[in-house]
Amino acid sequence: MNLKNATALVTGGSSGIGRGIAQALIERGTRVAITGRDQKRLEDAARSLGAYPIQADVSNEADVDRTYREVLKQFGELDILVNNAGAGVFKKLVDMGLDEFQKVFATNVTGAMLMGREAARYFISRNRGNIVNIASTAAMRGAPNGTAYYASKFALRGMTECWRAELRKYNIRVFLVNPSEVITNFGAAAGFEQKDNPTKLRPEDIAYVVRASLELEDRGFIPELSVFASNPVD
Repeated sequence: MNLKNATALVTGGSSGIGRGIAQALIERGTRVAITGRDQKRLEDAARSLGAYPIQADVSNEADVDRTYREVLKQFGELDILVNNAGAGVFKKLVDMGLDEFQKVFATNVTGAMLMGREAARYFISRNRGNIVNIASTAAMRGAPNGTAYYASKFALRGMTECWRAELRKYNIRVFLVNPSEVITNFGAAAGFEQKDNPTKLRPEDIAYVVRASLELEDRGFIPELSVFASNPVD
């Protein structure tokens, strides 16, 4: 698709991978709205990027409905949803609390579903559209301490396959992107330390993949892409 003058909605767009994707799309001339829960960080990011900010929690159905109303009021249309907002908790199974487990699923699974549902309703009415789900290589294998986060990404991967099967007949492309470790503020928020080094992925790497996938002519699409560091070092 031609990204110039297209309209995109990027959840979790005030930092990390979401901000990188928003920037990459804006550089192509796309009109972009970003969502986030932290009002100040959201407004700072929007000002820096030239994006339209919408304070919202994707796990809150009322916030999701309002988000789409604001996007359509501001831009009049929508071409792309990037489901990027994510949360993580990494603990041993025996230490996992129900509340923290449910909070991860609320954002990574329920939030993605709510955002995807409303995008699908709109895209079906237009007989075209694009949904990009940002999952993780955690969706492809298990690991110690991964009960909440890994399971949520497995669920997102499964939902993506369901949406693709349902929506392709309406000319809606559904993409899944699985990044391996990316240096962002996600680690600190999720409670684990990230060791930085030049070989690890950066948000702009994932943004490049998303943008390139969207720019493929509408007659084709890439169902799933996994992005690994070429030579990761702990």
